[in-house]
Amino acid sequence: MSPAGGRTTVVYAGPTISPDEIREVIPGARVRPPVARNDLFTEDWAPGDTAVIIDGYYRERLSVGHKEILWLLAEGVRVIGAASLGALRAAELGPYGMRGVGTIFHMYVTGEIDGDDEVAVLHGPAEVGYPAGTVAMVNLRHGCREGARTGLVPEAVGARILSAAKARPFTHRTWHELEEDVPEEGVRDGLRTLRQMIAAGEWDLKRLDALSALRDARDPGAGSPAARPDDAALTGITRNQALGWGSRREYAPGRWMSDLDVLTAARLFDDGYPRLHEQALTALLADFAAARGMNLEEYVRTTLGVAGELPSPLAAWLTEAEHATLPTGDQLRLVMVRVWPIWKSADWRPAVMARIRGTEQWEQWADLVARADEVAEQSRGRLVVPPPEFCGRLFLRHWPGTPPELAMACRGFLGVEDLGHAAARFFALDVHRRRTPDGPR
Repeated sequence: MSPAGGRTTVVYAGPTISPDEIREVIPGARVRPPVARNDLFTEDWAPGDTAVIIDGYYRERLSVGHKEILWLLAEGVRVIGAASLGALRAAELGPYGMRGVGTIFHMYVTGEIDGDDEVAVLHGPAEVGYPAGTVAMVNLRHGCREGARTGLVPEAVGARILSAAKARPFTHRTWHELEEDVPEEGVRDGLRTLRQMIAAGEWDLKRLDALSALRDARDPGAGSPAARPDDAALTGITRNQALGWGSRREYAPGRWMSDLDVLTAARLFDDGYPRLHEQALTALLADFAAARGMNLEEYVRTTLGVAGELPSPLAAWLTEAEHATLPTGDQLRLVMVRVWPIWKSADWRPAVMARIRGTEQWEQWADLVARADEVAEQSRGRLVVPPPEFCGRLFLRHWPGTPPELAMACRGFLGVEDLGHAAARFFALDVHRRRTPDGPR
């Protein structure tokens, strides 16, 4: 069972704390590897969920972006940061609603520390549990402070160790290399004490802060953030970008494709797509109706405010055959499917992709995206992609005999410009096909 009344908690961690330790505090947590750029977009978030960012990448992969976290906050997700990269991001984004927990977070906020090297460590692969190969500077600071407080590490010894450690890049802060830097026997004794107490967990500040963040996520009553960015302009990240980035993959060297690109290929080129679109969105309508205790026709009529026959202005969203043969309830259902963005802000694309992902058709459409990229590369410098509106009008030639607005609505396009933006990636392929109708597709 998920914590916090059925909501989901996702924890991004690696060398700081193990999955078993995380689940001891939050049994239902989803444990993910250290967070990197675009990773936040790969989860199926809902308002009220919680993201706990502990560890994150700095060098091997791009670090998680500030706008990604702001986007998550704007979606109604509670974001907590602690211990490592999470503490740094929380210090930076606290005014916008990200919650920071623990001593390391406060060290960043107060300016006691200011570099990402303070929390960075080298670590091994996930398969062996991300074993740390270096020691974190913040753990040395905390250990020296505790050592001075308890008398286990004299203050002067701690200062000598910290000076030696800070002089090294974080990639060379191993216990062995630090021992080489402090040849004095008394200082080496202090270093050995630090190593023992940090390894035992008592002076492992990163782990202690991570545990505090997990408890905060589990018991959120007192920890609600004071602010949340409701303005989408703050992040500059559209839902379209988020949906695309969440499944983006490099399918060939230097070439990238997302599930959204594959769906776009289907919408543009598959003659059978309108039927699939109708089925998927009708299923969503049925879910909305059930949530309100209605059947589908009741929900459709209530939403459109139609008690009797189809009003004539709505007939433009139907074909002549649909208008002549379908019962009024089905006509109204089709109208709602085709004018979806006008009455409903819910994004229909994840539902459609869930239906078709992994099918043989899906692979064919993915091949179409790859083929479009190949032809575009071959045409570079010889073919100019026109502006979106013109590109869209050219593409409408694919659907003769159907009014343009209806043809676009059956495929989920908002208008000619929206169609043109979608078709731009495939423009060179479309031109190539028209020039060589018998050639490879």
